[in-house]
Amino acid sequence: MTFAYRLAALSLAAALAAPAIAAADGKSAYMDNCSACHQVSGKGVKGAFPALAGSPLVQGDARLVTTTVLNGRAGMPAFKDDLTDADLSAILTYVRGSWGNKGAAIAPKDVAAARAAAKAGAKARGLQAH
Repeated sequence: MTFAYRLAALSLAAALAAPAIAAADGKSAYMDNCSACHQVSGKGVKGAFPALAGSPLVQGDARLVTTTVLNGRAGMPAFKDDLTDADLSAILTYVRGSWGNKGAAIAPKDVAAARAAAKAGAKARGLQAH
């Protein structure tokens, strides 16, 4: 087996393993940051914490769910200052693909873009005359 062939095989193996590794990291980060409220099952707590399993928000527009997690909503904490783009990407990808959800993966670059857009919007609002 030539070196180039081995290198190509290793690259292919790494590419195939990447989603499983991201899912494992996303699950671990979800357990650490989200499961106390949304539960390990993703079913939430009725009347207090919404279910993520089967949620149209979770499975819908990636920008909307990303912005919601970054900025918080209705008692949900904002994670923009606590988690990296890679961490949020892993969590969101895990949630969008778990418990029967069919949402597409969210890349760290997409979280970074949503974070930048939120900062730009906040800065613009701060400059408005009262």
